[in-house]
Formats: sequence, C-alpha cells, structure tokens
Amino acid sequence: MNTVRYCLNSELLLSITPGALQCDEIMRATLPTQYTCSIHSFQFLLQPQGQEINMEKKGLIMEKVHLQVFILLLLSSPCESDDQFTQAKPLSPGDMLISKDGVFALGFFSPTNSNESLYIGIWYHNIPDRTLVWVANRDSPITNTTPSAAKLAITDNQELALSDSTTGRPLWTTATGGAGVIAVLLSSGNFVLRSANGTAMWQSFDHPTDTILPTMRVLFSYQGHVVTRLFASKGPADPSTGDFSLSMDPSSNLQIFVWHGTRLYYRNNFFDDVSAFGGSVSYATTTVIVSVSRINEDGLYFMYTVSGDTPAYTRLSLDYTGKFRLLTWNNDTSSWTAGFEHPSSGCELYAACGPFGYCDNTESVPSCRCLDGFEPIDGHDVSRGCRRNEALVCGMEDRFVTLSGMKAPQGFMHVDNTSFDQCVTECSTNCSCKAYAYVNTSTAGTLIYTSRCLVWTGDLVDTGKVPSFSQDLYIRLAAVSHVQKKRNLVKILLPVTALVLLITFTTLVLTYKRRGTRQKKKVQKRHMLQYLRSTDQAGDKNIEFPFIDFEDIVVATDNFSDTNMLGKGGFGKVYKGMLEGTNEVAIKRLSKSSGQGTEEFRNEVVLIAKLQHRNLVRLLGCCIHEDEKLLVYEYMPNKSLDYFVFDTARKSMLLWPTRFKIIKGIARGIMYLHQDSRLTIIHRDLKASNILLDTEMIPKISDFGMARIFSGDQHQANTNRVVGTYGYMSPEYAMEGAFSVKSDTYSFGVLLLEIVSGIKISSPHLLMDFPNLIVQAWNLWKDGKIEDLVDSSVKENCPLDEISRCIHIGLLCVQDSPNCRPLMSAVVFMLENKTTPLPIPTQPVYFAHRDAKPGGANNNRVSSVNDMSLTALEGR
Repeated sequence: MNTVRYCLNSELLLSITPGALQCDEIMRATLPTQYTCSIHSFQFLLQPQGQEINMEKKGLIMEKVHLQVFILLLLSSPCESDDQFTQAKPLSPGDMLISKDGVFALGFFSPTNSNESLYIGIWYHNIPDRTLVWVANRDSPITNTTPSAAKLAITDNQELALSDSTTGRPLWTTATGGAGVIAVLLSSGNFVLRSANGTAMWQSFDHPTDTILPTMRVLFSYQGHVVTRLFASKGPADPSTGDFSLSMDPSSNLQIFVWHGTRLYYRNNFFDDVSAFGGSVSYATTTVIVSVSRINEDGLYFMYTVSGDTPAYTRLSLDYTGKFRLLTWNNDTSSWTAGFEHPSSGCELYAACGPFGYCDNTESVPSCRCLDGFEPIDGHDVSRGCRRNEALVCGMEDRFVTLSGMKAPQGFMHVDNTSFDQCVTECSTNCSCKAYAYVNTSTAGTLIYTSRCLVWTGDLVDTGKVPSFSQDLYIRLAAVSHVQKKRNLVKILLPVTALVLLITFTTLVLTYKRRGTRQKKKVQKRHMLQYLRSTDQAGDKNIEFPFIDFEDIVVATDNFSDTNMLGKGGFGKVYKGMLEGTNEVAIKRLSKSSGQGTEEFRNEVVLIAKLQHRNLVRLLGCCIHEDEKLLVYEYMPNKSLDYFVFDTARKSMLLWPTRFKIIKGIARGIMYLHQDSRLTIIHRDLKASNILLDTEMIPKISDFGMARIFSGDQHQANTNRVVGTYGYMSPEYAMEGAFSVKSDTYSFGVLLLEIVSGIKISSPHLLMDFPNLIVQAWNLWKDGKIEDLVDSSVKENCPLDEISRCIHIGLLCVQDSPNCRPLMSAVVFMLENKTTPLPIPTQPVYFAHRDAKPGGANNNRVSSVNDMSLTALEGR
C-alpha cells in the first residue's frame, strides 16, 4: 500500500497508509519530527518516526476520530514528496523534492519574518529549524505577493528556470541539458539536471553559496586564478549575498583567505593540516576525512567525507559574521556543534598583532605577543607590532631561533628544488632573509606546490602559535647582544694583554713603512680632487669628495671576483664588497670601453656629493687610479625595482601597499631634485632599473651620470646629444633635444604605469591590441576598465580607487605637451591627498622612433633626428 502525505500551507501534517486508520482500530501517524496540529477542539500529537499514538488511550471516542480526520483531509491536499521532477511536472510553492533517504528537501521558502520574498533552496528535511545549504536565487527573490505565480520548471530548451508568471521573465536559469532531462535531488544534497542517459548536465555542487557538504568536490583554483568562492549570507534571516567571502590564494595554493569586501579579514595556512594533504580529524563520534587533488599541476579540488559511530549531518559553512566553521548536528541538544571555527578570537584576524607579533592560541584567552628576540613598539601594546631587541648587522654571523607550532606568516617566497640544508643556506647567506620554514609533508604526498622551502624578506606579519600545528618557523636574530659582547670582552681581556707588547712592537716597525703609503695616497687624492673640481657644474670649488683607496677596493671585492659581481651594463660592472670588514657596499667600475665616459663619471660624483635625501642613493666614496674610475655606493640588498616588478616569479612579493609606497618615494626624490635641493637638477634617465630598493623596500634614485643642473632662472635647455632610454624619454626631448623638469615628469609617469601594470614600456608583445603601455592605459582609463591594467599579482586585494588615482596621475604626467604636465610638487600633493580633484588628461600622442638601429659600442642605439645626435643608452 502507498503512503499518502497531506499538507497544509506547504507544511507536512499527516502521513496515512490506507487501512491503517479505521473506526475500530488504533490511528497511527508517522512523521520525521514532533508536530502538534489542532483543528477545532481535536488534537493530533504527531510523534517522531516509528512511534505510535493510541487515540483510545487519549480518552477519545472513535466517532470523533472519524470526524476530525475527515475535516483534516478536506483542508489539506496531497503534497509533492518525490525526489525528482520532469518537464511535464514543474515544481510550485507547496511542492517539495525529498531525497530518497529523506535527509534533504528542495522547495520554495520565505525567510523568517518575511512573507514578501520567495526563494528556491535546499535544506535538511529532518531538522526542526530550517538549515539552508544552498539557495538558487539568493540575489533575485520572487517579490510578487501571489506566490502561486512562481514555478521551477524544465523549459523547452531543456534547462532549469525559476520564473514568475506575472512578469514573464526568468529569475534564475541553469545550463542547457540534453533531450529528456529530469531534475533530481540526490541523497548527498546535490541538485542535478540529468540527461536521459544519466549524465549530469548541471549540478548545484558546482555552484555553492555559503556551504560545502560532504562529498562535494569544489574546484577552488585553476591556472593561477580563483574559480570558486563561498559568499556568506547577509544575515540569519537574509540569504542574499553578504560582505564576507572565502577563496584560495591562487599564487601559491598554500593558504585560504576570508575577505570582508576587498579587505583581507582572515588567513589560514593549508600546509601541515589535513585540509591540504589529506587525512582525518575527529570531533566527538564524527570523523572528517579530507582530501585534496590537483589537475595537471594547474588546479586544486577540495573534498571531505564523514564517518563515525552514528551518521551525522555535517557541513562546512561561512556565516554572515565572517566565521568559517565545521558544524555537526547534535541530536541530544537539537543544535549544531562547531568542530572548529576561524577566526575564533580577535587576535586571529589578519595582521591583528602587527609586524613581528603573533597570536598565541595556546592560551585560554588568545592574545598578541612578540616573537622571540622582539619587544613591543608601543610599551605594552603589542597590537601595533614589535621591534628587534638587537638590530641585525649584515656580514655578522647571525643566529636562527626555532619557533614550533607556528602559523606561517604572510608574504613568503618559494625556493624551488631545495633540501632542508639548502633552504637553511639560502636564508643564512642572504642578509635580506628574515625567516625561513621547510613545509612539513610527512602526512601524505599530495603537496599542492612542489617547493617546500619558504623564505621571508620583509616584516613577519599575521603569524600565530597554534596547538594543532607541527610546523617550525626559523627566525633570524642578531648573533650576540652588545651586553654579551662586553662580558665576553672582559673574559678575554687578560689573555689578550699578553699580546699587547708584541703588537706594539710590530706597530712601531710598520709605522715607518705606512708613512710613505699615506703620503702617496694624499698626492693621489689631491690629483683626483683637482680633476673633479675642474668640471664642477655648480662652480663650487670647496666641495669635498669622499676618497677611497684603490687597494681597499681590491681587497673588498676579492680583486673584482666574478662571484662578487652584482650586474653589468653599458657603464661597466657593479661588484659587491665589504669595506673595513663590516660595511657592505656596491662598487661601480667604469669600463674603459663604456659609452658613459669621463664626463658622466665626473657628473655623478659632483652631483651626488651635493645631494642628501632618503630617496636618493648615497655615494660613500670614489676612486681614480691610473685608468681605473670607481664609484662606491651604499649597498641595496633588494636590488632594483625592475628585479621585482617585471619578473613573474617575484612580482607577487610587491603587494600594492609596497608599490604605492615606492611610487610616493620616487615622486618625493624627484621633487627634491627639481625644487628642494640647492640645485635644480634634471635626471634625464629615470627608469625602473635606476630605482634601487633598500631592506625596507624604500626606493632610492641612482645613476646621475646623465643629469644636468639648471642655474638661476633657467627653465629649459637644448642639446644635440640626446641620451637616455627609449620609452622613458619625453617626445620633445627625443625629437628636438629640449629638456626641462617636465622631461623627468614624463619619465615618472611611464614608471608609475609600469609599477601599476607590471608591464615594461619596452614590452609591446605583452599589450595585446595596443602599440604601447601609454596607449593601453589611456584607452582602459577612458573606457572605465582600469582593473584590466592592474598587475594580476596584486589585483585581488588592491583598492581600485587608489589604483585609479595613480593611473590618472600617470596619464597627466605623460601628456604630449610639457606645459600640460604637472610639476613634481603637484604630483606629490595629488598622491598624498586622495580627496584632491584631478584635472582631465589629454589624449597622449603615440610616439615611436622608427629609424633606430644598432650602432656603436655597448649596444647603444644611435640615429639622426634633424641635425641632432640621439643616443639611447640601455645598459641595464
């Protein structure tokens, strides 16, 4: 006999099997959950499945039972309870699909306290309070006051469509299926549009809302792009899309992010966790088995299953408060129990403890603390971050402290194909390396990223101590504190005293010899000063030039060993050296065949000696010895800007806040040259390779060999020898030889667009349908598509209003007419003051040099423009 279910107002009231209810027999009512239904003065008490109610025991006569059941059947109607429907039988309000095991139901619903919005959703059928796991039309509710006008049907195009007959328009549709499709609600909670041969043409598991169910296979990322996001609802009674979302970091596939709008809200490491490598974790009687699989190294699938003594309803959910939870239904308490919840405390929020601070989750109340070897910046308030107790000194033998059970900080860099010992060497030999970790993959062999060695070169941000983690983090600290050095000095003072007499005697012997050497150096220094002052553009004959002995440079560079060479260009080679054993420097050695000759060498020494600014590279000294001409600069451990921004492997290390800091630093440095220094200086060769970066990623402008000084009221000059790098030269300078402060403004504009886009001005093959970067930036800005210009490595979390303002300023700087370009003081003001309105830039004229051909030494390009010599130096 078939059971008939009766509904009233879309709620299941009674399930009756023919023959089970007779006037002289016991009435039996079966329902999944307890429900009380009252009609007039008669009451049915419907008990959980398998339990019975004997109406005679309630003291009621059989005649009254017949009367009330008859009234109930008149007021109710049979309700849809199948697990599928076809094109001939659509789903209407009041109908439900119920999975074969009775766990899930699909149908129309209205949120609590709302009778004006109607949605299609899936929920647990056997739980008293409706718990949604999927909503189809979460942002397109049916708002018609006549719910009966709505229906979910298979259209003539063999696709699922939710429509409102009063408006005649679909509110939600799926992909098109094959002939004879049916819609089925599976026992897994997956709603599938299935073809006649059983193939799934569309399924709700491929389009999750805020919940991941067991066996749901979610494609989180593919080929470096986020594929699937979970979006939380707006509130407990509002299923529409809210402000919080969850996605994977596609650049490494080693961490997941929770976003609050465009702001990073919470970050969780995947490695050394069952969620990354596969494994199981138990909560009470429920065991969650997690697996991760890849698609040809390009994509990442995530799935979990549940097992235990008693089958449990389990779900992963991102709720409207931004918390990501594993929830299991507890039959004893009739409530959902959290297996885990992140973020579980305020200090777990992204960067809540500041740089070099961490969230200690081993405490009963999690709180921020400083890493070993660090102290709070602001007294006892760790939330602003921490600083080192002892500063690092590059070249000294530092030590590394091991921190166990740590969440890896943000901003790591992969080092490929390295063992643990090679990873240690990679960090310990690099002064910029602040910490390293070697990813623990002992649990399985499904590591998402093949590199196990992670290193950090910037501040350690957003780390924490987690009891369940076994990952070690190794942090670089100063070798020995100053106090300890003093104590060691006292311990060795007595033995050393015995050597003093011997050393004194030796010193007396060598003093006489050194006198001759010093006298020789004085003569050499005097000749060098006369040589440089004779060409001092500023006419300052009293300026002092720092002099470094050639023999000291030879020792510092190990006789210019190739192992110490940092790079080379048209000017010659640059070496890393250690002066006096402790000071790390960069030494530029002018090549005898260099296109940058004696004039550029003199120019650079004279200018840098007069300039002092935090955004200009600092000249430590120079040397002229026979044919050798050398310049000694402060060492920049992070090399130049082009080392990061144009390299696909490193550009992800330059997050947008760092790039914006670099943009503003360059602008301040140029403004100092043009306006704030005691000389008005035109650099004439601003480009990414001439912007060096120190340990804090502060930009330093370098290479002043082509710079010119303006004196008095001079505003513009002309030259017959145009020098510089194509793409960065302004049109009036490249074509007519006219240069001014606006020439540097043009170069800055090009540099700004390169930093935003990550595309080099001389790389037209990366610009698709545009002849150059300036034309592309103009067209995208004009069409309101500035996000298409943003470097993909920073697009996910960068503020588009700040990006748009930078592109706007860049277009103002590259305008064809120098009179239309702003002064650098105005550029700095526009970058610092975000509310200041910006003028509309004019459309740039596409400028290209078509006659350039190789010529001369050092790969310089020289051609004739009118009667003018044009030399494009592209050494680096």
